[in-house]
Amino acid sequence: MNFYRAVRAVADASGAEPIDWSAVTESAKAVTASGDLDLTAEEIDSYQGDVRAARDRIRSVGGVEFDLPSSVEIQHRHHWIDTNAATFERILGGMDSEIDYLPGVVRAINTGSMAVSMGFLANNVLGQYDPLLLSGDDDHALYFVHPNIERIAGELSVDQERFRRWIAFHEVAHAAEFGAAPWLTDHLEGLIDEVIENLSSGRFNHIDLDRIDVTMTAVEGYAELLMDRTFDAEYDDLRRKLDERRHSGGPITQLMRRLLGLGRKRRQYERGKEFFETVVDERDLHTAALVWEREDHLPTDIELDDPALWIDRIAV
Repeated sequence: MNFYRAVRAVADASGAEPIDWSAVTESAKAVTASGDLDLTAEEIDSYQGDVRAARDRIRSVGGVEFDLPSSVEIQHRHHWIDTNAATFERILGGMDSEIDYLPGVVRAINTGSMAVSMGFLANNVLGQYDPLLLSGDDDHALYFVHPNIERIAGELSVDQERFRRWIAFHEVAHAAEFGAAPWLTDHLEGLIDEVIENLSSGRFNHIDLDRIDVTMTAVEGYAELLMDRTFDAEYDDLRRKLDERRHSGGPITQLMRRLLGLGRKRRQYERGKEFFETVVDERDLHTAALVWEREDHLPTDIELDDPALWIDRIAV
């Protein structure tokens, strides 16, 4: 890791935009070890086998029809930084870029903050389903950050192959959601456009963010449900240890999680999973899958806390 190069990249941030994305990637990579990606042919085949097994089980048990993304990548941390910096640049590029006061200072602060965030996430992300929002591309992508899977399996003292397979089931569950609901990408893009437009106009609308939160709670909760209901091996120890890890960490780690909103993401997992578990207990997995039939089948904020209301409205 090269802290001098990271600081230098931020200090030299330039351009007309509020964030210098080239400097973000250079700085984040400078303080993040890429990790080993020297996989054997057997390990690559194992990743591909896990993804196919997850697809087949989710189709069969979950009753959800979908296809896998054409792009399934095994990445190291620098690959992940490159991919996601491009995503953030694409999404945030719609914001008003005019900086009236001390533009160089503001650009450096924005660039440095984003670089720190990207570096922290690159060290912790295990897998990612990428709907390629605002890309104009109808296809989606699936990423596995192998060095993190390897490291965290060791930290949790769990079998790496079983842990990797469990992560694959979660990410393929996201592919199932977006594959079963072609409207979902457009829905999220519309919400993001509204937030960016309001922020560019100097407005901050909690309603827009609340709508995104409700949608993502459904997305994360359903994936957690399918991950557990369709996984073809014992997972109780994986669930317990991963949940403990989400709640643990030193002061700096906890601060970064708060700043990045990872506590909100954890609540989305927990709240959404509880909603869908209740729906399945009251009805079945087929009823839970109705959430992806149409946009108005998404639960409201009130229904997330009272699934019976959603069942009465949808599963008549």
